[in-house]
Amino acid sequence: MSYKVRLEVFEGPLDLLLHLINRLEIDIYDIPMAELTEQYIEHLHAMRVLQLDELSEYLVLAATLIEIKSKMLLPIHEDEAFGEEDDFELEDDPRDELVARLIEYRKYKEAAESLKDSADDRADFFTKPPEDIAQYGEVVSVGQEESLNVYDLIGAFQKMMDRNRLRAPLTASITKTEQSVGEKMDDIMEKLVKSGGSCDFYALLESRETGELVITFMSLLELMLRGDIIVSQNDNFESLTVSYLKEGESVVRE
Repeated sequence: MSYKVRLEVFEGPLDLLLHLINRLEIDIYDIPMAELTEQYIEHLHAMRVLQLDELSEYLVLAATLIEIKSKMLLPIHEDEAFGEEDDFELEDDPRDELVARLIEYRKYKEAAESLKDSADDRADFFTKPPEDIAQYGEVVSVGQEESLNVYDLIGAFQKMMDRNRLRAPLTASITKTEQSVGEKMDDIMEKLVKSGGSCDFYALLESRETGELVITFMSLLELMLRGDIIVSQNDNFESLTVSYLKEGESVVRE
């Protein structure tokens, strides 16, 4: 029977060292070399089982850690020629170069993580080539009512679909839609005529079947773009009204 040991994946020796510093909650400017070196070598022993071909660069840093640790164990001898009040320069801390490398590496690592987060966020957006949408932005107005454009109609349809999702159970069924957009357009115009020329927007979308709703909505859009109907609203938050334009009736575009 064989056993597999799963370890964290590190991008290099500095990445492992930074991981240990964070895990041990070590002050990066005052590293206890004995403890850090011991932990680092323990990780190398575990990694040896899995990544023999990648250990060379880790071993180089291990040797560096041992060297720094040894230097810090050496006693500091002050030159007797200097008095207590004489000004002389002490030797550099043997950890300084390692600390500088770790700080520099941490900056690049944080920058890389920030770029990755930005890329992940950007993946949630979809783009399309630019096109002329001026024809869709024209507003049709009749009488004193506020006429709505295609985007208002789409927004109203989305709100209605959201309400349907809240009311209906989270199930879906697939049914074959026999009616075409052209046939649905004729049905809508017939309903408008029978209702005196106008009808509530949501009354035309009574079906709970997604396919039927989509066909009806596409038919309304087509009729609106052809100038056969208009969608208006008396005031904010009031229901939308769909009306057909009688033959010979002029349409004012703002």
